[in-house]
Amino acid sequence: QLPTGLYKKVLVIMHDSILPYMNEPTLMIDFLTVAYGIGGAISLLALNGLFILIHQHNLEYPDFYKKLYSLLDPSIYHVKYRARFFHLTDLFLSSSHLPAYLVAAFIKRLSRLALTAPPEALLMVIPFICNLFRRHPACRVLVHRPSGPEDMSEDPYIMEEEEPSESRALQSSLWEIQSLQNHYHPDVAKAAAVLNHCLSEMEDDLSGLLELSGYELFDKEVKKKAIDVPLEFEQVRGLFGKKNDIFAEHFTLD
Repeated sequence: QLPTGLYKKVLVIMHDSILPYMNEPTLMIDFLTVAYGIGGAISLLALNGLFILIHQHNLEYPDFYKKLYSLLDPSIYHVKYRARFFHLTDLFLSSSHLPAYLVAAFIKRLSRLALTAPPEALLMVIPFICNLFRRHPACRVLVHRPSGPEDMSEDPYIMEEEEPSESRALQSSLWEIQSLQNHYHPDVAKAAAVLNHCLSEMEDDLSGLLELSGYELFDKEVKKKAIDVPLEFEQVRGLFGKKNDIFAEHFTLD
């Protein structure tokens, strides 16, 4: 039992300042698996160490993806460690050997949570979802299903289901992304509209989007050059703009 603050300090540096210098990194298996099961930010931070043990030291964690799926909640788009989490999730979902139902469950849950996410998170997660479609073509049925539910309550996907295989994600459709095509932020609407067309084979680079902040998004909009919008097709003449008007003869707008 460690204080929450100490847990976070240790897990933040575990992957680059502790594990590489241990003779037997596998001694940290119990500590990291327990931390991964705590939930919240501690579970997110434990992902780095677990990734090293799984990738380099053959750690087998049967319920790893089930736990990773359970970490997807509304706070995931707002937490301080969002960039780290999505970077590692991208790596864990990169294998082409993952079953389609598992990837579809991640796509569907991320899309449902995106309905309440801020614009800076949406500009990251939409390309993230597009990359998953590129890696796992079997999941594209979510986009190309001819008819989706008219009401959200009719969606076969079970959001509350903790087991990805029982969530019925493959029977659903991605109406959430279609909803985001009407988002108030034009960049988000444009990004979501990509799924209306055939996706390119090359994956989107997420490195510049993982740490995108609301301040950067606002600053980008402020620095955009204003475009002169024509309001009239004919040049205004006189005080009231009417042709053959007595005011046009005696008054000008100069």
